Amino acid sequence: MQLHITSETGRLREVILGLPYSNGPVPSLDETFDSKSYESVKNGVYPEEKDIIHEMEAFEAILKKHGVEVHRPALVTNCNQVFSRDVGFVIEDKIIVSNIIPDRQAEIDAYEPIYRNIHYKNIYNLPEAVHVEGGDVILYGDIIFVGQYNFPDYPTLKTARTNALALDYLKMIFPEKNIIPLNLRKSDTDPREGILHLDCTFMPVGRGKAIIYRNGFINPRDAEHLVNLFGAENVFELTQEEMYWMNSNIFSIAEDIVVVEEHFTRLKAWLEEQGITVETVPYREISKMGGLLRCSTLPLVRD
Repeated sequence: MQLHITSETGRLREVILGLPYSNGPVPSLDETFDSKSYESVKNGVYPEEKDIIHEMEAFEAILKKHGVEVHRPALVTNCNQVFSRDVGFVIEDKIIVSNIIPDRQAEIDAYEPIYRNIHYKNIYNLPEAVHVEGGDVILYGDIIFVGQYNFPDYPTLKTARTNALALDYLKMIFPEKNIIPLNLRKSDTDPREGILHLDCTFMPVGRGKAIIYRNGFINPRDAEHLVNLFGAENVFELTQEEMYWMNSNIFSIAEDIVVVEEHFTRLKAWLEEQGITVETVPYREISKMGGLLRCSTLPLVRD
């Protein structure tokens, strides 16, 4: 397999989609890894497996409709395998295997059958001290945006997934890229205040356009820099409620084809105004576990 990913919007050819089966029991509050799951467990609305299966099958059908080859990890019983973006990510012809929360190591092992089709020189296993997850890495031309949390209380926060050492490691692998760190607001218990990953507050879309939630960044200048980079006229700014439902966590099949959750009506209308074909799928139940469409995918090949 010849990996090739240089953007978020190039025509998608091959992708890994997570699995919705055998998710195991509803976690306790202490066992949750993110604020949205924490809230769902606390309120008794954590999704049922049958609903997760229905939503992921709808997403898979859209991918296949557009000629995308869909790979799946091996099944691990009693393990939540929905969010494949946490497990790894591809930049150019290299796949970086994430250092995720230790309790989730079984998820990484399930990808071995796929990794066997990739040349070992193109697979990068991170040093133990380097923490980064795919949701915090966004590609845009020669830029790699990296969501991070670079503060002393990093070890105490479950939702702080990417540290400053990740930037140094990515600079070593991709010295020609401009790597830009963006510090994110964090909360383990309040999904309206904390940002789990960068793709929950920012996402390029179409040709030179972006979706942004300004208050997801600790430093307001980071949000302003993004708006200036794309141009205010090319930016769709999210409300707090839209961020809460993860309106930025869409998935592009191509520059002119985007998949969004069926309730994202304001975003859908804006995308269509930009000349983009919008495919809608039900994904609200899955969103109650702290991720959405981009989180469920690990793209391997784009044009």
